[in-house]
Amino acid sequence: LGYPDQGLTRSHEAVTLAQQVAHPFSLCFAWSSTALFFTFRLDTHAAQDRAAATVLLATEQGFPQLRAYGSMLHGWALAHQGQAQAGIEQIHQGLTAWCATGAELSRPYFLALLAEAHGTMGQPEAGLTVLAEALTLTDTTGERVWEPELYRLKGVLLLQQSADNHEEAQACFQQALDVARSQQ
Repeated sequence: LGYPDQGLTRSHEAVTLAQQVAHPFSLCFAWSSTALFFTFRLDTHAAQDRAAATVLLATEQGFPQLRAYGSMLHGWALAHQGQAQAGIEQIHQGLTAWCATGAELSRPYFLALLAEAHGTMGQPEAGLTVLAEALTLTDTTGERVWEPELYRLKGVLLLQQSADNHEEAQACFQQALDVARSQQ
């Protein structure tokens, strides 16, 4: 909601509390949530660190959904650190594992991570194809929490594809702002 310092404090508090109660699932969830938080801040190294901790603990404890979640966030971090192909592969593997658990929640966001990774490789068309799937899912499921990010990213990829897409990209950015404002 525009309070990144408060979010950082709460993120650290959640991890500390989970460590104090020594509850593996809570700790794994706190680390995965913290990794997600760092993706929002574009802090690739912190996101990668928390995501790797999530994957390790989730693997040890047998938490397949959190393992998949951490894997996708780790892939995003790799893509932004110059290892885009490895990141894309990891996001794909994480998405497959996520869906294998029967989970659907947050899939539009995970597809956005994949689309963004394609953008880091200079593949805007592939990213736009993935975003089309994410937007269709948003309409189908009604899960709209990620909708502003999907439109923002669509605008970015349209501009990466061609400067001639300026008007369409501007419409996407405006849509992202409008939806975000309506969601407060």
